[in-house]
Amino acid sequence: MLYWFLKRFALGPVLRLFFRPWVEGLENIPREGPAILASNHLSFSDSIFLPLVVDRRVTFLAKSDYFTGRGLKGWLTATFMRGVGQLPVDRSGGKASNAALKAGLKVLGRGELLGIYPEGTRSPDGRLFRGRTGVARLALEAKVPVIPVVMVGTDEAQPTGRVVPRITRVGVRIGQPLDFSRYEGMEEDRFVLRSATDEILYELMRLSDQEYVDEYASTMKDRIKNRGRGRHVAPRARRGEGSPDVDRAAS
Repeated sequence: MLYWFLKRFALGPVLRLFFRPWVEGLENIPREGPAILASNHLSFSDSIFLPLVVDRRVTFLAKSDYFTGRGLKGWLTATFMRGVGQLPVDRSGGKASNAALKAGLKVLGRGELLGIYPEGTRSPDGRLFRGRTGVARLALEAKVPVIPVVMVGTDEAQPTGRVVPRITRVGVRIGQPLDFSRYEGMEEDRFVLRSATDEILYELMRLSDQEYVDEYASTMKDRIKNRGRGRHVAPRARRGEGSPDVDRAAS
């Protein structure tokens, strides 16, 4: 399978050599059974480095644009995205949202790990933005735990618009699983979905020390685009101690 070939023999060893990824809290990911890995989103490379440090396969729902390019470049991009465990999803809303939900439930139904970015898109300025409630709906319908995950330094390695990554150390911090079984049968209650989503984002904020903004990242991106405002420089996710005693090497 291309996923495991890339991870173990081709792409994985190269990334480990140059980026020396560290990971904390790997024990919080179950050895088996379904779970949602809910992560902050700083860079395109988040979907590469997170699966790299997790022993199990991680499947992400990615925007369909990555799979529809034309020519050799489009084919290579689509092949790579599938190879690193991503599924194409239309994010236009409406029926497309239901299709994304079904795709996620199918992954979880197979007992696998599903990676998802509650913010819905990459942060435009390094801050943590309001979460979309789809992550909570998935957790409640599939009856699975949500494991908060924080990516550190990936925005320095590959900021938006940069094709070739910059060599710098990156890390992954994994929090304890969040149990939402108390909301069983309430997946249609929008107040419950918002409450659960906010709880997930609070954990991401706590783990990362990112400044939280109670606004959707997509809204901020539209404002920046339409008004031509400069970027806000905000604190980045905090790094590990850098000591072999504290940092756990990616396995």
